[in-house]
This record gives sequence, C-alpha cells and structure tokens, in this order.
Amino acid sequence: MSQTLRSAFTVNFLGHSPDWFKLTILGFLLLNPVIAYSLGTFVAGWVLIAEFIFCLAMALNCYPLQPGGLLAIEAVVIGLTSSESIYHETVRNFPVILLLMFMVAGIYFMKEMLLFAFTKILLGVRSKPLLSFLFCAVAALLSAFLDALTVTAVVITVAEGFYGVYHKVASGYDYDHDHDHSADDEVKELHREDLNQFRAFLRNLMMHAAVGTALGGVTTLVGEPQNLLIAKEAGWTFAEFFVRMAPVTMPVLAIGLLTCVVLELMGWFGYGAELRPAVREILSDYDRFETSQRTQRQTAVLIVQALCAVLLVAALGLHIAEVGIIGLMIIVLTTAFNGVTEEHRIGHAFEEALPFTALLVVFFAIVAVIHDQHLFEPVTDYVLALEGDARTSMFYIANGALSMISDNVFVATVYITEVKHALLEGEITMEQFNLLAVAINTGTNIPSVATPNGQAAFLFLLTSALAPLIRLSYGRMVLMALPYTVMMTASGLLAVIYLL
Repeated sequence: MSQTLRSAFTVNFLGHSPDWFKLTILGFLLLNPVIAYSLGTFVAGWVLIAEFIFCLAMALNCYPLQPGGLLAIEAVVIGLTSSESIYHETVRNFPVILLLMFMVAGIYFMKEMLLFAFTKILLGVRSKPLLSFLFCAVAALLSAFLDALTVTAVVITVAEGFYGVYHKVASGYDYDHDHDHSADDEVKELHREDLNQFRAFLRNLMMHAAVGTALGGVTTLVGEPQNLLIAKEAGWTFAEFFVRMAPVTMPVLAIGLLTCVVLELMGWFGYGAELRPAVREILSDYDRFETSQRTQRQTAVLIVQALCAVLLVAALGLHIAEVGIIGLMIIVLTTAFNGVTEEHRIGHAFEEALPFTALLVVFFAIVAVIHDQHLFEPVTDYVLALEGDARTSMFYIANGALSMISDNVFVATVYITEVKHALLEGEITMEQFNLLAVAINTGTNIPSVATPNGQAAFLFLLTSALAPLIRLSYGRMVLMALPYTVMMTASGLLAVIYLL
C-alpha cells in the first residue's frame, strides 16, 4: 500500500476527529478481544461500558454513532452479545424509536408558534432567576403529562430559534437571509463577547429545562417509559401511581425548583449568565419585525400550530395512542393545513432526530451486552438479600447508581422483574412490593440526571445540533447537573427512608 493511500485511509477514519481520539478508538478495538479472552466476558463487558461512556463524553470531537457503533459491532464479533439480543432490545424499545422518528419531526412543524410564544416569555420576564424557574417548572409540568423527549425537543427548537436569530444579526445579515449559524467566521468583533455570553445564557436555560423533565417525568404514569412498565406490574391506575410516588416525588420537586433559583442567584456551576441588553434588543427588534411583517397566511399558520399543540397535549395526556403515532398525526395535520406539501420540506424535519435514533439503537446494543453478561446481577442479588427498610433504601441507591451509567428503562425492567418474581414466590409481601416499586421508579428517574447516559432526554440534548452551538459538552453537562444530582438524590433518599 502506497504512502498516499495509507494517508488517505488514516484521514478518512473518523473524519475530522483529533488524531489522539482516532488512536484511542483503535486501541479500544484492539484491546477488547484480548480482555475478553484473557479476563473473561464479564470484565470485558464493564470495559466496553466505560469505552462507550468515553465516546459519549467526546461527542463534540466526534458524533458517538461511529465510534460507539464500532464498539457495538465488535461486541457481537467477540461474543459479548448477539444480533438477536440487540434486535430484542430494539423491539422492546420500539415506542421510543417511534417517538424520535415522528414526534420530533412533528415539533419541527410547530416551531413558528413555539418561537413566538417563548419569545414573548423571554422578552417579557427580565429576572433571570424567575425565567429559569419558569423554564424548569414548565418543563416539569409538561413532562408529567407528555414525554420528556418531546418536551426536550420543544425547548431545543426554541433555543435554536433564538440562537439563529442573534447569530444571523451578529454576522451582519438581515433576518430573512440564509445563514449558517454553526460557523463564527463572519461574526463581527463587536458581537463576539455578547455571543459567548448568550451561549452561556442558553446553556443555563437548557439545563434547567432538562432537569425539569426529570422532576416532572417521575411523578406520573405517562412521564417516563419505565413508569408505565412499573405501574403495569403493580396494577396501579394513573391516580394511584401519582399518590404512591408523591411522598418522594413532591419533596424532590420542591428541592429541585429551589436549587434552580439558588444556582441562578449565586452563579455557581456555570449558572447565572444574564441576557445582555444588546442581545435582548436584537431579539426585541426581531419580534417587532416579525409582528410588522406577519401576513394573514402566517397568522393562519400560527393558529393551526396552536390548535395542534392543544390537540397534542390532550392526545398525550389521554394516551389515545403511542406517542410516536400521535407525532405522526401532528405531522399530517400541521403540513396539510399549512401548505407544506413538498417532499424535501417534509424530509428536512427528520434530519435532527434520525442520527440520534441510530445512536439509540447502538446504545441498545450496549444494553444487550449488560443483559447477556449479567453485569448488574451481583448488585441485584446483594440488594434482594437485604431486609426491611435497608432493602428499600438500597433499592433506591442501586437503581440510581446503575441508571447513571446505563439506560434507566433497562435498569427498572431488571429490578421490577426480580421484585415481581420475589412476590410471586412469597419471599416478600404485597406491601413490601409496593414500597420497592416506588424505590425502583424514583431511583431510576432521579439520580440518573447525573449523566447523559441515564436520561434519554439528556442524551438527546447532548447529541442535538444545538449542543455544539452553545458549547454544551458531556463534561459541562455533568458539571452543571452536579448540584441538581446531589440535592435531588439526597432529598429522594431521605424521603424513601422517612416518608415511605
């Protein structure tokens, strides 16, 4: 092989990623078979999890789909899992895939109305602590009746709209000019400092909203996928689920919202970034421009989108169909009544979600490794061997710790299955089962805000097109989530011990 061709292969491998990252991934791929055959597949499985987390952490250097996908392929080749197991995990999580395919695209066709509404809120509320509180509280409220991924998609759409408007003006263009807001080359020197501050401001709001989806998602039967699974095993209705979770979820909600306000007032962990007057003026000018230029047809578009938003909330709240199917309904209605009939305009709506959908299937491959190699079994066996209150609190801790590094739906599935088996075998009473079910649900939902691994909404935000624009990396997400993780996890544990 010639030097030129060898260089071409080197350059093509993982594209523009840093050379050290390429060498690290190659090192992983060479090391894993050695570990599997020398130390065993159990150790190799845990090493693979650490490597995949590294890929997620380096998302701004290389989208995790490619390096993570290579690790997943190798996991099948060296026998850590099988293609059948991956398919099984994918089918089991098909509602989530359906949600990403259609609901995120449905939100795309409502972005004009969402940007209009949130622009009014952002420009109308000048207090940053109050604005942050509203973003966190509204995200929590919506996530209690919708899906956290849906709510995250809404907030991402809004933040991208804000960022795009300011970046365009900061680059010297008019509002209606086509512009690539991922490149800062044309940003005027005068606006560069304001742009960095605006990025910090949007990072604050996005993290508050993301945490809000976890605060609300844990409270109701439809808030998170594992909630529905646990309620089904326990035989709980919507109201009973809420009541049984309330002794833990309500104190955590209060502590979470209080933490939001304190972080903004104190400016800790990267919070407290204000919206500078120059940026506010540009957004205000844009709002006035949009209002003055709005035609009757555009007004009709806003009305249709608003009606579809009401229909969306009602349909999801009543759970008339799977979330993804409801999203497809929203796509049909918003496009049909707003004149979007060209294939390329419809296709553009799917660009944001499909890369993440592919990444999620790769994540299911890692989950299949966890399942096939029984990586969590030692923890599960230890916790089930405990008695009384210690078992309930340890269920909360164990579910939380495992959910930080794995899919919380998978962790909840493993634990509720084991607990249901123990109930049927007569090893625990129905009262104990109900307490453990609460501990499992709150454990998988609350501490998992620590990393993007545990919460699908966090992972979606990290891998979205918005994250690199506002410089939101894996490490920064973990750091900004840390105070929430400590306060919410601690208050949840205390509630499990003293209030259940």
